[in-house]
Amino acid sequence: MTLIKSISGIRGTIGGQPGDNLTPLDAVKFAAAYGIWLKEYSKKDKLKVVIGRDARLSGQMIQNLVVSTLVGLGIDVIDLDLSTTPTIEIAVPLEKADGGIILTASHNPKQWNALKLLNEKGEFLNAIEGALILEIAEKEDFSFADVDDLGSVLRNDAYIDIHIDEVLNLSLVDADTIRKAKFKVVVDGVNSTGGIAIPALLETLGVEVVKLYCEPTGHFPHNPEPLKEHLADICDLVLKEKADFGIVVDPDVDRLAFISNDGEMFGEEYTLVACADYVLSKTKGNTVSNLSSTRALRDITEKHGGSYEAAAVGEVNVVTKMKANKAVIGGEGNGGIIYPESHYGRDSLVGTALFLMLMAEKGGTVAELRASYPSYFMSKKKIQLTPGLDVDEILTAMADRYKNEEISTIDGVKIDFAEKWVHLRKSNTEPIIRVYTEAKNQLEADELADKIIAEIKTISGI
Repeated sequence: MTLIKSISGIRGTIGGQPGDNLTPLDAVKFAAAYGIWLKEYSKKDKLKVVIGRDARLSGQMIQNLVVSTLVGLGIDVIDLDLSTTPTIEIAVPLEKADGGIILTASHNPKQWNALKLLNEKGEFLNAIEGALILEIAEKEDFSFADVDDLGSVLRNDAYIDIHIDEVLNLSLVDADTIRKAKFKVVVDGVNSTGGIAIPALLETLGVEVVKLYCEPTGHFPHNPEPLKEHLADICDLVLKEKADFGIVVDPDVDRLAFISNDGEMFGEEYTLVACADYVLSKTKGNTVSNLSSTRALRDITEKHGGSYEAAAVGEVNVVTKMKANKAVIGGEGNGGIIYPESHYGRDSLVGTALFLMLMAEKGGTVAELRASYPSYFMSKKKIQLTPGLDVDEILTAMADRYKNEEISTIDGVKIDFAEKWVHLRKSNTEPIIRVYTEAKNQLEADELADKIIAEIKTISGI
């Protein structure tokens, strides 16, 4: 079992020993550290924090612990209860709150949970801020409020509806255009809060919805990472229902993947490509994604007269570069859409609405749309880390081995070949090395990944 402390928060498996797993003691300690940091950061006497969670089984327990800890520090809490990551992100500024905590382990299996930390803008903390919170947690020098100064809790169940209204008010979203298209869509909500939010958005837009795993029970019916090997059920149901396409989200609804009308994966890498294609056709500008994302975004951006840049993996890194480059849309190749007109966070509701607009205006099928984009194929594999393994040493050795190619070391090691690339990096959320490759066909992408993994195993002695 594992506890991962990083600048983006604390993530771990439920149960076991404090310090080794995400136990109640760890949840309290890190919630307290965030609260103490927020007091120092804001310089305010009275603070307000928005809290929400996905539907995973440990969510209620962790929520109770975190809320009570903040109340004990004298901080008022706006409790959204079952919600989505992007919903909480938009709630923070709307509530004029000082910060937010999202209780979710995103795409990780059900035994995991996490505290993801936001600032007063509803954006993830930067590296310096995250490091300060980890330092406070390590010292455990907490001072809680006296009984007359305890915080309060206000429950607000309206924010998914508010979020939907915010999406409908975006300048590039026209509800009537979508309604006239009369789409039929299958939704896999992996029995979490996407099963609430995505169907509600679609039904508001006049879309016929076929629900699959949309009860927020927290019993994930398959691995919640929206990859092809986990999605046989929705692929079959799209065909059976003769649906226009399928929508898959992860448990906290910040990753979005589509199933084409032919029952094949549209490709989560191409979620951002399609949404950017629509936005750039209406708004001239630049794009940003991370180093592990497809080259197709660069191609589409340049086709529309914009410029593309890559950031280190991690939402905060992408957002920082988007702001610097004045990007009109960006995100991550894992199906994360960041549309600044809405907010600087990955948002599957926004991505869904933009995709519906693209399809409504273009016509044709989703399979035809996918075939119209530059064709790249990715392989996403991983190497499980063992205790004592020096990842930095391995990555340095790989960079040296391919020193005659184009090398980037801003985030792990990315090796760019003429017609393909490989990106190696230590995960921030799991004890693994991620091995991402891209090439002009799937066989070549898989072979490159297997070749690199074999070389790493030889170097490390795994």
